[in-house]
Amino acid sequence: MNTALWVVYPYLTIAVLVGGVIWRYRYDKFGWTTRSSQLYESAVLRWGSPLFHVGVLMVLVGHVGGLLIPKSWTEAVGITEHAYHLAAVFIGTVAGLCTLIGLAILIARRRLTGPVFAATTKNDKAMYVVLFAVILLGLLATVRANVVGGGYDYRETVSPWLRSLFYFNPDPAQMAGVPLGFKAHIVMAFALFAFWPFTRLVHAFSAPVGYLTRPYVVYRSRDARPGLRPARPGWEGPPKLPGDAKTRRG
Repeated sequence: MNTALWVVYPYLTIAVLVGGVIWRYRYDKFGWTTRSSQLYESAVLRWGSPLFHVGVLMVLVGHVGGLLIPKSWTEAVGITEHAYHLAAVFIGTVAGLCTLIGLAILIARRRLTGPVFAATTKNDKAMYVVLFAVILLGLLATVRANVVGGGYDYRETVSPWLRSLFYFNPDPAQMAGVPLGFKAHIVMAFALFAFWPFTRLVHAFSAPVGYLTRPYVVYRSRDARPGLRPARPGWEGPPKLPGDAKTRRG
């Protein structure tokens, strides 16, 4: 079971993620979009979207720093384990709450706004369920282990196991003593990775890099003398100059 969960399952989901993204890009470029619903409703979206996206970015940075950077590296630059633990728990909890609240607002908006709900597919509903479960499980595991409980240093177990996958030398024994909450969060996170390419979340792999080198768009006015006066209807005739008026009066 340990080999299936912590070796086979991660590699299988990563293969589906990479293969799915390539397939989607080659055969469904027109579907590679967020399918934005801003035209239907923008007031609630203005609150939910920034909360969710800022929270996700903070969570992503925290996971990269905690899982991929070895503990010895942070200690080498003078960051003690206690300082790292306090910062990780505080920032991680705030980021998780922002993400969860933002996602809850977006889900409520999608359900309660008629046109937005009408544009919601079954795929979108499944995506929201999985995404909400991943965020909620991660937040609960962090709070339960580090705020309510006595603390848990996942950089001693989860981080070495995850890095061993990238070294192609997986070590499932590292996951033996990991609390159940963290295990559930990890399993659901890899399920989200496998589901990712087939949802609107695929837009996260897009970046407007071409915008930086795109030439300027030149706008030209159709008026021969732009800026002098507003356009006049054709039947009013040409504008009268002061000299013409004096000539007629003379």
